[in-house]
Amino acid sequence: MRVKNVGVPLMNLVKLRGTPILQQLLLEERLLRSSSANWCILNDGTNLPTIVMGFSGKPCELVELQPVLRDRIPVIKRFTGGGTVIVDENTLFVSLICNRNDLPDVLPYPPSLMAWSGSLYSQVFNGIGDFQLRENDYVFGDRKFGGNAQSITRNRWIHHTSFLWDYSETNMSYLKLPSKVPQYRLGRDHTDFVCRMKDYIERSVFIENTIKAVGTQFMLKELSLDEIDDSCREHLETTRLLTLDELKETLAKTSRSESIAQAV
Repeated sequence: MRVKNVGVPLMNLVKLRGTPILQQLLLEERLLRSSSANWCILNDGTNLPTIVMGFSGKPCELVELQPVLRDRIPVIKRFTGGGTVIVDENTLFVSLICNRNDLPDVLPYPPSLMAWSGSLYSQVFNGIGDFQLRENDYVFGDRKFGGNAQSITRNRWIHHTSFLWDYSETNMSYLKLPSKVPQYRLGRDHTDFVCRMKDYIERSVFIENTIKAVGTQFMLKELSLDEIDDSCREHLETTRLLTLDELKETLAKTSRSESIAQAV
């Protein structure tokens, strides 16, 4: 346990390595909805390349379905909003689940959460590159390396981020260019729009700096995955893995619609 001043709220710290992203998201949804504690979850990479969409994402608009089906790339719909990412062993994840009352100056709205997180990560990347919060992204200069999503409940919220330590251009090709993009993207494709965090900071230094930054606002208590209480009350579970049949049906419908449009 890291000892801090009396009156600073407690936060449980869980450090994972290579945990499947589906398992991580299911854990986060359970902790958001059924725990009363604050949590910081760090996952150093996931085990397999996986596409993760926001809860309102539509595969036909966001994913190149034919190669995804051909290569059996898993597609998950998570419980938070935000955009679509493909993650793998070179993606670093940081998730912050907080009680509203423990951070009373952070309003339960996305702009306030983003401003707070931008300030937090300014400590992590202090003196490193040209770090900025641009719209809803973390960038060095004008190139994105961190994407965010939130979910806000009555008394709690989660802010979680996927950081591109490195990326595969092949993996990026599974994603379509979304119709809604940040203004600063300026029509750039994925590989011109993003950058690799490894060009700016060591992996271990990033993790260490993140823990230090969170520790300026919370008293951290480290727990292992096995120490997390499984006796939580029942909760709504919306995170799920899309089935192959769902993706095939979506592809078939999209192909029919395109054929009809071409015939008209």
